[in-house]
Amino acid sequence: MFVPVVDQNQKPLMPTHKRRAVQWIKSGKATPFWKKGVFCVRLNQEPSDRKTQDISVGIDPGSKREGYTIKSSSHTYLNVLTETPDWVKKAVQTRREMRRARRFRKTRYREARFNNRTHSKLPPSTKARWQFKLRICSWLKRMLPITSFVVEDIKAKTKGKRRWDKMFSPLEVGKHWFYQELKNIAPIETKQGYETKELRDSLGLKKSGSKLADKFECHNLDSWVLANYKVGGHLYPDNKNLIKLVPFRFHRRQLHALQPGKNGFRREYGGTRSLGFKRGSLVRHKKHGLCFVGGSSKGRISLHSVSCGKRICQNAKVQDCKFRTYLSWRKEDVVVSSTAAKAA
Repeated sequence: MFVPVVDQNQKPLMPTHKRRAVQWIKSGKATPFWKKGVFCVRLNQEPSDRKTQDISVGIDPGSKREGYTIKSSSHTYLNVLTETPDWVKKAVQTRREMRRARRFRKTRYREARFNNRTHSKLPPSTKARWQFKLRICSWLKRMLPITSFVVEDIKAKTKGKRRWDKMFSPLEVGKHWFYQELKNIAPIETKQGYETKELRDSLGLKKSGSKLADKFECHNLDSWVLANYKVGGHLYPDNKNLIKLVPFRFHRRQLHALQPGKNGFRREYGGTRSLGFKRGSLVRHKKHGLCFVGGSSKGRISLHSVSCGKRICQNAKVQDCKFRTYLSWRKEDVVVSSTAAKAA
């Protein structure tokens, strides 16, 4: 297991082994911290060497799951499996229905503003998906000295039919927007799907057909093959352990329930603050250990499991929780039994 390392100015250096990181912390040479759920160390002195290897990130995009692999010619440092935000389209539809329903009620309203009728080129659901990919890449860049990205290019073929082309055009627009933004982080290279398959077959690797399983062979096998194509060094995956990221869903502007309750009153709902804590924050509780913050009620906050998201309790005291870091997603470790790399 490798631990990301940054210098005093938060510039990423080459990662180190966990044992060496522990020794640095005990001797005072480094300070531990969390970066979006991943344990890192920050050096308290000038590093002995700033030489870095070429580190590439292979990306296998998907509609429901996506795979990321961070690899150099020597080691596979990290395999990330993510779930995509799939609730935006339904949320936009619900917002539209509630807005139209308010027009038939006798209630106060502000005058119409016609200067805010600008339309984005990306639909909200498409934009949320590609923005999440960009957030993952930026998060990885802040931890590791990444030099390149290799992305499996996805294409939507147009058939000249209006309904078909309308459904698939956002995919092309979102893809090109993502490529332009990703170039600002590091150089990128794209590979077609059949090229990824050829690279996979040349190594004798077989991909699993279970797209929604938490296995390395589902999406991370392709992301590993793409990263290995760029930096080389292996004929077989040397690290199949995964970390699974599930994005949090925050109701930022919805402060009350959509439907009124008893006597026409709407109960409080939504927001991003829970008695001083930002929702989703990683905290350490005296009894429950590491968990993240959910909602609040009657002066207490609810705590949830980091691994599965299940609620642990809803009556935790604020003074019993020690803040660790802000989270945008929950992290689950998927450990696979180590397999020796095949000889060349």
